Amino acid sequence: MRRVAEVPAATAPYARTMTDALAWLDATAQAELVRRREVTPSELVDAAIGRIERLDPALNAVIIPLFAKAREAAAGADLPDGPFRGVPMLVKDAVAHTAGDPYHCGMRVLKEAGWREQADTWLVARYRAAGFVICGKTNLPELATSATTQPAAYGWTRNPWDTSRTPGGSSGGSGAAVASGMVAVAHGNDMGGSIRIPAAHCGLVGLKPSRARNTLGPDFGEYWGPSTHEHVLTRSVRDCAAVLDATAGMAPGDPYTAPPPARPFAAEVGADPGRLRIGVRATRRDGSPADPDCAAATVATGRLLESLGHHLEETTLDALDVAGAEGFYPLLAAGVARDIDRWSSRLGRPIGLDELEPSNAVLVERGRALSATQYVAATEAMWTYSRRVSDWWAQGNDVLVLPTCWRPAPTLAELDPALGDAAAGRMGSTAELTTPFNVTGQPAVSLPLHWTADGIPVGVQLVAAYGREDLLVRLASQLEAAQPWAGRRPPVGA
Repeated sequence: MRRVAEVPAATAPYARTMTDALAWLDATAQAELVRRREVTPSELVDAAIGRIERLDPALNAVIIPLFAKAREAAAGADLPDGPFRGVPMLVKDAVAHTAGDPYHCGMRVLKEAGWREQADTWLVARYRAAGFVICGKTNLPELATSATTQPAAYGWTRNPWDTSRTPGGSSGGSGAAVASGMVAVAHGNDMGGSIRIPAAHCGLVGLKPSRARNTLGPDFGEYWGPSTHEHVLTRSVRDCAAVLDATAGMAPGDPYTAPPPARPFAAEVGADPGRLRIGVRATRRDGSPADPDCAAATVATGRLLESLGHHLEETTLDALDVAGAEGFYPLLAAGVARDIDRWSSRLGRPIGLDELEPSNAVLVERGRALSATQYVAATEAMWTYSRRVSDWWAQGNDVLVLPTCWRPAPTLAELDPALGDAAAGRMGSTAELTTPFNVTGQPAVSLPLHWTADGIPVGVQLVAAYGREDLLVRLASQLEAAQPWAGRRPPVGA
């Protein structure tokens, strides 16, 4: 393997070997090495596979290795010459699927059936067209319904900052893989916080784009109502923006799409955001205090933004706390019930409730008990809630700053599904500050701007008006430059 001719200064202290150097380069830097012919796609992919093989036994992040196919793609003459040519990535094993590969959505019944999908989803096709090489599939909770990644089908995923803690969910496998240095980019989806929560718990950048920024085709127009958003987890803002440029946009038959940006999102990295009007809120939705570390992280971020020239105001944004977001839960239950009906049809036999984890069996029962009029009423409640919340931005405010989660990553033992309702309640509260923006469809990003005294990441969430990812990218890159996080490494890492 050839040596890298030049390693960015931020990664130089960690460059004990070429593999280590590549581990901590972001995807943009890796792609640049390929363009300069200093590293081949095969070298990038082989190095990533080596890191996965070494690190995954401690983390259980990658449940379906696709190493042979990845090596073949990296060495192939037809590898697309996209912006990320040769860069290895991982795909979460839900919603997006890859041609010819296992696809289990965290379900024991699909794993036991050996289910495979025969085609790429359109989002995966866009990843491939961008030049990414898919090296495997990542772990998730059954049916992606949890804010922790502890499925019975594949076992628990552990947080590389502290293996006794959750990496979050439902994109927890992707979060652990990127945080540990296995890959620089991993796919996730966000139905109630499932990109932002792992980003917060694992010290990553996690953007939930505006609703319909990325296509759900060809399988879905909406998934779980309008709540599902697709994107990636990364370690840098520039990767987050550039991947969105590669994947965003309407596909044939999509019911709607987010308004196109004025220019590429990557062009917003480092761009002057101007003097923004920013609100800061450090409490939980019931008005009680957030964990001291999460509150301190939010307040400190506000002060940093003020020092950068922005206008800051403390805000309660009471509309976040009024009734209406509850419409999300009937839609979730109906969506999960439909999932089981769909999979029963595809398998050719009914899936019994006893074949599901207990929390999902409860959701299916609730979803099947809903009437059509109750479903429509829940949808109406969501739109009413969305308009009330969005009015704060319509009144001339630019960005809301609040905790991503009200406390740092809990222990896996606290969230053990065997604990039943106690664990479910703790897990559900994890998403209380993220779910509102799945209802409104606004773009929201979690940034790793704080660590606890014992070295656990704490995410801070920034929320903009619908369609304004450009503003979030500008502001996030300004914070990244003012308070860099690139040099931080977890105990379990490359």
